[in-house]
Amino acid sequence: MAAPAPTPPSPRRTLFGRLSLPERNYVAEALRTETVGGVILLAAAVAALVWANTFQSSYRTISDFHLGPGSLGLNLSVAHWAADGLLAVFFFVAGVELKRELVAGELRDPKAAALPVVAALCGMVVPALVYVLTTTVGSGSTDGWAVPTATDIAFALAVLAVIGTSLPSALRAFLLTLAVVDDLFAILIIAVFFTDSIDFMALGGAFAGLVVFYLLIRKGIRGWYIYIPLALVIWGLMYNSGIHATIAGVAMGLMLRCTKREGEKHSPGEHIEHLVRPLSAGLAVPLFALFSAGVSLKGDALAGVFTRPETLGVVLGLVLGKTVGIFGGTWLATRFTKAELNKDLAWADVFAVASLAGIGFTVSLLIGELAFEGDAETVNEIKAAVLIGSLIAAVLSGVLLKLRVRRYRALYEAEELDEDESGVPDIYEQDDPEYHLRMAVIHERKAAEHRRLAELAGAARNKPDSPA
Repeated sequence: MAAPAPTPPSPRRTLFGRLSLPERNYVAEALRTETVGGVILLAAAVAALVWANTFQSSYRTISDFHLGPGSLGLNLSVAHWAADGLLAVFFFVAGVELKRELVAGELRDPKAAALPVVAALCGMVVPALVYVLTTTVGSGSTDGWAVPTATDIAFALAVLAVIGTSLPSALRAFLLTLAVVDDLFAILIIAVFFTDSIDFMALGGAFAGLVVFYLLIRKGIRGWYIYIPLALVIWGLMYNSGIHATIAGVAMGLMLRCTKREGEKHSPGEHIEHLVRPLSAGLAVPLFALFSAGVSLKGDALAGVFTRPETLGVVLGLVLGKTVGIFGGTWLATRFTKAELNKDLAWADVFAVASLAGIGFTVSLLIGELAFEGDAETVNEIKAAVLIGSLIAAVLSGVLLKLRVRRYRALYEAEELDEDESGVPDIYEQDDPEYHLRMAVIHERKAAEHRRLAELAGAARNKPDSPA
């Protein structure tokens, strides 16, 4: 009996490899949108800081103003509506992004999915460990361990788009995929660790609403007048169940179909995301930032960030923990799996993007409020730590990205150099004997020209002065 043919080894998966055309288009579109969203988010954060420190009384009055039907358990403050209500729109978009990655993006391939998953997981575990270690040594509270675990994709992509214009697009794709996985873990943290008690009646109603939502989607029934009221009912029931209401947005986003059928130009998920994303980036997230980033900088709010263990743990977790976690996780994935780093990239690129992921804003602020709920002073200091840590990460990553951009521009200029004016870059002709002959002639001509100029200069110096 003939011996069975040996099984060929599995091909090595290239980390940060070239994406397919549809994925490159998707990444480019997401980057353009997130860049604009990041600018608006930054403007809202600055406005919140200015407002809270110049007209603090009006800021607090509006933030604490309650509205909504009390009989439905929804008589909430404006700040609460922004955090639990509007932010659900942001998590809805995150859910659609995650679903798209799972069925049509990098995460559909388990081998490829392991890379961003491991990097994102390490990028959350290490900051949490840094926070716990810092607070334990300083005899502080470990309640805020989850604050430095999140990455703000809007800010991070905005910085990358502004500074890293010459960097490979694969790095941007990696950051986008990493952030999607990061959001998923952040959602799980909120659902598991920040749910004190559960109203199973309301939770059952929310699940029933999600089932109806799923069936309507699968039946292909359309009409915003059906889905928007149903989404509001699901959100209200989820809020009253005791589980953070943003989970409802994620669940509905994951239920959308993100694969195209015959005759469809866009899948329902892509179409709805295209419609909802401007609402998320231009209204929901900026309003959340406006009523969450209003940190009072009076007293020792800033100075205390580096002396109190809880706030120092947040800063170190974002700046140090995120960088070490993501970079180390990526290295581990390439070291112990069949993935390998793209030969066109250097580990310095990965390190720069890992430091960029230390910009934690939206979800970090939300988790900070949940972790220290009821302690207004600590919440204010934790928010200040999130802002300072994010600023340090942005500056550090900006410097690193600028250095990498300079490096890639130098490589690009070297590749485009055509000194012999043959119409073909010199780098592609280096093995051509005729190229070396042309270059020898060119160098000889340049040397002769330099000698002639030197002789003319010498003759001018030795020429006797003309008589007066």
